[in-house]
Amino acid sequence: MKKWLLFLSFVLLVVAGCANSAQEDELAYLDVKMAVEEKLPANEEVELACFVTYGDEKVTDASEVKFEVWKHGEENRQMIEGKHVGDGKYVARYTFETKGTYAVVAHVTAKNMHNMPKVDVVVE
Repeated sequence: MKKWLLFLSFVLLVVAGCANSAQEDELAYLDVKMAVEEKLPANEEVELACFVTYGDEKVTDASEVKFEVWKHGEENRQMIEGKHVGDGKYVARYTFETKGTYAVVAHVTAKNMHNMPKVDVVVE
């Protein structure tokens, strides 16, 4: 009887281990790809954009998408709300008033995760 109980316990451990491996293979993460030109014109409205996916799924219901913009060497930062325009793409319109190098960070929260990719752009 003890041998059968020991054997059954072993089988249950093996099955549980296989189930965990299958779940780990299917783990997805929040991926945000920036879609902002590297060179942008000054004093013209431009599009700041990012594509948001979770695994193979395009995220259309992010709880928050904001673009943070600041000029290198300055403290003043602006947060611009991004809007979903379809197929996991979120955009915001922005006008860079002066020439220089700027940082643009997308703050994206979706699927109980947060991602903040950053790109630098040159405004001419």
